[in-house]
Amino acid sequence: MELQWFPGHMAKTRRMISENLKLVDVVIELLDARLPLSSRNPEIDNIVGSKPRIAVLNKCDIADDTANKLWLDWFEKKNITAFLADSRSGYGFSALSPAIDKVLEEKFERDRAKGIKRHSVKMMIVGIPNVGKSSFINRLSARSAAKTGDRPGVTTAKQWIRIAGKYELLDTPGILWPKFESPECARRIAFTGGIKDEIMDVEELAFYLVGFLRENYPQNLIDRYKLSDADIELESWDIVEVIGRKRGAVISGGEIDMHRTSMLILDDFRSAKLGKITLELP
Repeated sequence: MELQWFPGHMAKTRRMISENLKLVDVVIELLDARLPLSSRNPEIDNIVGSKPRIAVLNKCDIADDTANKLWLDWFEKKNITAFLADSRSGYGFSALSPAIDKVLEEKFERDRAKGIKRHSVKMMIVGIPNVGKSSFINRLSARSAAKTGDRPGVTTAKQWIRIAGKYELLDTPGILWPKFESPECARRIAFTGGIKDEIMDVEELAFYLVGFLRENYPQNLIDRYKLSDADIELESWDIVEVIGRKRGAVISGGEIDMHRTSMLILDDFRSAKLGKITLELP
């Protein structure tokens, strides 16, 4: 299954980020804590260049707690300023201001030496679709400043948002990259809803997700779908079929509605009904 999704507005966003980079002091790169590497757009490195950057591992509340710690250690070893965040509860948001002070310390020193008074810090927020940017901004600004949605592509134009008088934030639409080099990377993004379901074979996607869970989080599958030890030993397609039967996704002739079952499994993962799961490790 080859996954690509790069609609026209993403190319426009790429140009928008490049053109507006000079207007901001720091870039906030929002990542999905369940797939911190796969949700890093490799093109952002080239676009942002040497501009100070902070990595925010959003949705940490639905990622594996042990994996969260491993990823923070990984970013620290790479000398990348990073912290965990949960936009729904506000967890981790107190770490943003110290992180900004850290990455902009040299700039602040230069400004003070020149007698430049700092009025506000201008930030740009970037990330792939469905990584939670709108919810992050709304939590940061303590109001519904940006549209939110559970589908990719909700934000389609840039917008400036003032935050508590101290910061100004430039929101940009979610952006993927034209070609995924790794099918595993593409699948992880698709698992989280970062690529529109309408352009994919969701049955095959659910097959891969169940295969991953079977190998790495078998108890989560057992608990959610009341599977037996024998069920979990089956091949992934067969497990999907068992889940469909248990959930009553049966069509005429006693066949399992595999599309309906596949969407059920994907929705359960995306809403964390399958528990705290991380899709990749450092």
